[in-house]
Amino acid sequence: MSGHSKWKNIMHKKEKTDLQRAKVFTKIGKEIAMAVRDGGPDPVSNSKLSDLIAKAKANNVPNDNIERAIKKASGADGSVNYEVILYEGYGPSGVAVIVETTTDNRNRTGADMRHYFDKYGGNLGQTGCVSYMFSDKGVIAIEAGSIDEEKLMEDALEAGAEDISGEDGVFEITTEPSDFSAVAKALTDKGYKFISAEQSKIPANYVTLDDEDSIKNMEKLLDMFDENDDVTNVWHNWES
Repeated sequence: MSGHSKWKNIMHKKEKTDLQRAKVFTKIGKEIAMAVRDGGPDPVSNSKLSDLIAKAKANNVPNDNIERAIKKASGADGSVNYEVILYEGYGPSGVAVIVETTTDNRNRTGADMRHYFDKYGGNLGQTGCVSYMFSDKGVIAIEAGSIDEEKLMEDALEAGAEDISGEDGVFEITTEPSDFSAVAKALTDKGYKFISAEQSKIPANYVTLDDEDSIKNMEKLLDMFDENDDVTNVWHNWES
């Protein structure tokens, strides 16, 4: 196993209140609607939809909710007016941040993003200002528990995974984006349960915040993103 575990950067997603879970369902539902609109309702031929179903299941979204979202998006009245917009900027003390949104009103969402960055000691930048610091990867997190590390490594690599690392009682499996669906399916078929499974952006380097005000502001900034229904994903290089 090699590489720095990215799990710490998504630890705050692990424990969610019922209200937060409802928001997760809403956000993933939007993503599913977009995927169905762009690639159809069959996950076999629509890899993006397949990836989102894996993400939804890892977030404990009930199968009924997933099927309902797909049917709604593929129905005659399922016209979806959402668009995906990425925002890039810097948080407190130069933390690189990428925010993915799925919105039906880019003016509202853009204003919200700018407000959040400004309010908590950062600034919204131009497209490309920080994305060059990140690599697109598939990331699957599995709770270590009683899992045999060597067996998991063997199964993951055999399925096409790129790397596996372990930290804080969690195994994290990294894949190339194009291999993510196949690896997630292979591990699911072998009975592994995921804490999370999604396409992600992994920073090349991490930064540490030592100033207490910067830490508080960064935490508040991430909370604001979590609470905004238009925000579907947030990636950053803060080593929290």
